[in-house]
Amino acid sequence: MLAKRSYLLNAAYSWVSDNDMTPYLLVDATHEQAVLPMEFVKDGQIVLNLSMSAVRHLIMDKEAVSFEARFGGKPMQVYVPIAAALALYAKENGDGFVFPEEEFEPAPDPVDPQPPKKGFTLKVVK
Repeated sequence: MLAKRSYLLNAAYSWVSDNDMTPYLLVDATHEQAVLPMEFVKDGQIVLNLSMSAVRHLIMDKEAVSFEARFGGKPMQVYVPIAAALALYAKENGDGFVFPEEEFEPAPDPVDPQPPKKGFTLKVVK
């Protein structure tokens, strides 16, 4: 079964943005697949500003949230697996959603595809 968290995350993001507020994402920074600015992590968590003025190329899908942002003036590509997303709320009033505990299936190991054969092959056609 697909995880509910990705659907709730998208809904919460839309709701906060549609109300002209700033969406903040609370992240479990200890997740092994998370790529985060570790110098800003406190107590194993980090809060990320997901507003359109703060991030570029925001992608929220069933596997992760990813985007480009600047932290301390340095550009960085951020990757937050859905399992590491803990809550999404509005900066202005704290209203939002804490995501329920869920079991997540481990990500499948990437399969190395066979490289395409080079050159042409000929067949005899009768």
